[in-house]
Amino acid sequence: MAKNLRRKNQQIFRVDDSELNLIQEKMKCAGIINKEHYYRKMVLDGYVVRIDFSDVREMIRLLSNSSNNLNQISKRVNTTGNIYAEDIQDIKDNYELLWEQVHVMLKKFTKLSA
Repeated sequence: MAKNLRRKNQQIFRVDDSELNLIQEKMKCAGIINKEHYYRKMVLDGYVVRIDFSDVREMIRLLSNSSNNLNQISKRVNTTGNIYAEDIQDIKDNYELLWEQVHVMLKKFTKLSA
């Protein structure tokens, strides 16, 4: 029984072992497991882009934590009229974590652009 295929034109080409290994490696990096999809994407668009946002997500998490902590400290200062050394240290610690994440991201970016 013949399938009613949307794509009825088949394209066939050959590669050697090293080319096949490179194709498989690039597919793995792109997170694509379907060869036909990968080949079609590469032929039609010329590239596949996969962006790892894990560093950005971590930066957003750290920014959110810092913002929440700063907001809580601000409310306490407005209520009591006092700011505590622990509050100031907490703000410094949060910003230190943020800057560490910025440096992690910059190192990765400079490696990619080199």
